[in-house]
Amino acid sequence: MSATHARMDARAWGVLLVLAGAIFLEGIDVAMLNVALPAIRADLGLSTGTLSGVVSAYVLGYAGFMLLGGRAADLLGHRRMFLLWLGVFLLFSGLGGLATEGWMLLAARFVTGVSAAFMTPAGLALVTGNFPEGPQRTRALGVYAGTAAGGFSLGLVAGGLLASIGWRWVFFAPLVLSAVILVAALLLLKDVGTPERAAGGFDLAGAFSITGAMLLLAYGVVRLEDTGEGTAGTLGVLAAGAALLGVFVLVERRSANPLVRLGILRSGPLVRANLGALLFLGSFAGFQFLATLYLQELRGWSALQTGVAMLVIGVDTVLAPTLTPRLVNRFGNVPVLLAGLVAAGAGYALFLGLDLDWTYAAMLPTMVLLGLAFSLTYGPLTMAATEGVAESEQGLAGGLLYTSFQFGTALGLSAVTAVSVAALGDATAPEARLEALRSALAVPVAAAVAAAVITAFGLRRRARGRRLPEAGPATGEVHVAAEGVR
Repeated sequence: MSATHARMDARAWGVLLVLAGAIFLEGIDVAMLNVALPAIRADLGLSTGTLSGVVSAYVLGYAGFMLLGGRAADLLGHRRMFLLWLGVFLLFSGLGGLATEGWMLLAARFVTGVSAAFMTPAGLALVTGNFPEGPQRTRALGVYAGTAAGGFSLGLVAGGLLASIGWRWVFFAPLVLSAVILVAALLLLKDVGTPERAAGGFDLAGAFSITGAMLLLAYGVVRLEDTGEGTAGTLGVLAAGAALLGVFVLVERRSANPLVRLGILRSGPLVRANLGALLFLGSFAGFQFLATLYLQELRGWSALQTGVAMLVIGVDTVLAPTLTPRLVNRFGNVPVLLAGLVAAGAGYALFLGLDLDWTYAAMLPTMVLLGLAFSLTYGPLTMAATEGVAESEQGLAGGLLYTSFQFGTALGLSAVTAVSVAALGDATAPEARLEALRSALAVPVAAAVAAAVITAFGLRRRARGRRLPEAGPATGEVHVAAEGVR
């Protein structure tokens, strides 16, 4: 692609900033709420179960409706679905800030999660649709992914500041930001192409079965965090979700207009990208949870101090849109992605040495490595999961990716919680709690290593493909059998 085509004009930058603003909104919304939970509990008098449900309700709505949201964007129009659900996000964020009872907050967070499930894949599809594949799309996705990760990192600090003023501002601030983004989106966004027509009608059986399956599986994963829920009941929920997923596969095989074309899952790069996304986000979610417990419960740090301590991870806000696209253009997605995953694994491993009197200087190398990991990983994962996918299935590809993100987050939290609780037992001494945290930190390390191994397998396939020539079908000319940059 020529340098002219690689450059973006003012309008293109405006479109990108609107879409990046929406994903930033989604990230900062989640991070700010996590920091404000103690203040919410104190004001509304919520039980521990209801308080954890405030987080779980969002995950259930997000993960449960993500695949449906992605396909709906392809069928009904990316711009239309983005604007509609951004409006719903705005409305229910405000309602969350007005909640006076626990059930009101639970309902608001569930619908906010559902709105994000429809808005996010539509937004990603608008990015890939508005920027042609090549250096320009690589740069756009770098900015988009960096803003998403940066929103979460900066949200930790913003949440601490807003919670110190009043926890309701954690909901009202996203309301104001989403209103600004909505106005700008109405002026700047346009769909590229026309929505795919559903010749055989909308796949209602597929929609109900996949949404039910995702809701049950997400709920089962959330139940793993609380050993009091009962193992038999949790296994029953997971089994029901798996059975409904099987029903969905049967429906899709026979549907004239499937909600999810199962053939898309035959793409090795797409499957590896989604597995990598699940493991990477799971490892970070688990680490962040354990680090927060260590800093606040064992070290006595405030929520704001904890957020500031992790702020260095937000360096990806700068590096992801500037450095990462250049590295991807030069080396390809897979080598850059692998470097990021190795950095993450090294960062988690360094934190295994935590002690009760650790200085921040001892923690800093982990935070720096995680900032580098997000810079090198988030964007290439997004690129790999959407590159080469037909325009009519970009929403579906985005839905698959963000489903992996959400399930990874839920699995990471559940895994470290289960290991920590099992390791602690009935002990209450600080030394025992520290040892339990160390045991649970093995989970993020293992997840990052697994993600790196899966990604390295893709790099090996890519190298092998470049070495093996393949004869052309008619002319006998030589083609290189390679997967591309992924």
